Amino acid sequence: MTDTELRELVASLAGKHAELAEAQLESAEQIRETSRQLQETDHQLQATSRQQQETDRQLRETDRQVKELGRQIGGLGDKFGSFTEGLALPSLTKILGQRFGMDFIAPRARMRRNGHSMELDVLAFSNSRDDVFVVEVKSHLREEALEQRRKTLREFRDFFPDYRHKKVYGILAAVDAPDDLQRQVLAEGIYLARIHDGQFEIQVPDGFQARAY
Repeated sequence: MTDTELRELVASLAGKHAELAEAQLESAEQIRETSRQLQETDHQLQATSRQQQETDRQLRETDRQVKELGRQIGGLGDKFGSFTEGLALPSLTKILGQRFGMDFIAPRARMRRNGHSMELDVLAFSNSRDDVFVVEVKSHLREEALEQRRKTLREFRDFFPDYRHKKVYGILAAVDAPDDLQRQVLAEGIYLARIHDGQFEIQVPDGFQARAY
């Protein structure tokens, strides 16, 4: 090998060494950048995890608050319903005794039969008469309450067989009742009692025919 060829070889090797060194530097830089990105991604994942945990905590707290609110509303409804029944009872006792001749008037009458139960706001009857009155008291009369009233009157004798030979009449006492539901109640032959001057009064139009169930 001549001196010229030797110098060219050395120069070539030096150039390749420089290229390898540069490539190694670039590779090291890429590794550092990849590591930095991985660390950043890990930080983001940790932040996301913390946010998810906080969101879960807030959802659990919201769920707890909703359940508590539902419990309070339910309790308020029970209290208001009991208040309405207490307000109605003296008036209804007077109506049932004086107008319909009932001797026995029982609030919150309950009967169980074959694993099922029926609870009545007021049950009234008289041993000297052949009719029974079933009273339901509502602060706000709704369609579902009217349907429940029909069902109660239809099934009354199943739960109270001692009165199977008596005629069963229904009375709905409501503080608030939409006009259309009032008409439905009266059209079905159910007495309607509305509050007036702090007392409940039977309000039926001329020609009203009470239906015996």
